[in-house]
Amino acid sequence: MPFGRRRNRIDRSLRERGVPPEPQHRERDVEETSGPYDEADAPDDGTTRVDLGALRLPAVPGTELRVDVNQQQKVIGATLRYGDSLLQLSAFAAPRAAGIWDDVRADLARGASGQGGRLHEVEGPFGPELAGSVVVTPPAQPGGPPPKPVRRAARFLGVDGPRWFLRGMISGPAAENPDAAAVLEEAFRKVVVVRGSEPMPVREQLPLTLPPQAAAQLARQQQGGGRHAAGPGTAAPGPTA
Repeated sequence: MPFGRRRNRIDRSLRERGVPPEPQHRERDVEETSGPYDEADAPDDGTTRVDLGALRLPAVPGTELRVDVNQQQKVIGATLRYGDSLLQLSAFAAPRAAGIWDDVRADLARGASGQGGRLHEVEGPFGPELAGSVVVTPPAQPGGPPPKPVRRAARFLGVDGPRWFLRGMISGPAAENPDAAAVLEEAFRKVVVVRGSEPMPVREQLPLTLPPQAAAQLARQQQGGGRHAAGPGTAAPGPTA
């Protein structure tokens, strides 16, 4: 992402904690963010956003939001679907005065290469990103044969904010087609991150929660049949934009 945008977010965080700002001559390098947003920067733009705790995700027309929960009913991920394309979102704790996207990018590229994929750095709408392919294993189907790994096109977006880092992975047609990617890129731009004030280890995922409607629906499903409760990798229903 542009240097100025990241510095603006980090400088805001420092000011909130009483750290003196940098000399005035550096302010010309600072660029106001146009999204994704920190809670303190969230615009009054009339966008309806679904509150998942650390993430407030926009209700974009044509997209469907699903959240993944584990056996303990803890939310472990959030995904926006647009047609056959997906945008998977995660937010992590980051240092107060520095971003981590440069290091995360390198780790993702090495990890993909070690598993048979290939990612290379390109300049995207949010600054540096990774594009290429990753190798994934689809979920097993009950009674079916063990799934085989498949190669999928993917893009990794990253934005450093004040004490947080937001990562998005676009897969499906939108990973290769700019026209198909436009809606998911706009959704990523409208995300609001709520870091909270609790100290957390760097790169630890920020906690997500189910919105009340989805939590109530999941509880009803569990009461209707214990063995049909959501498990690891199972998507619990979420609002549709």
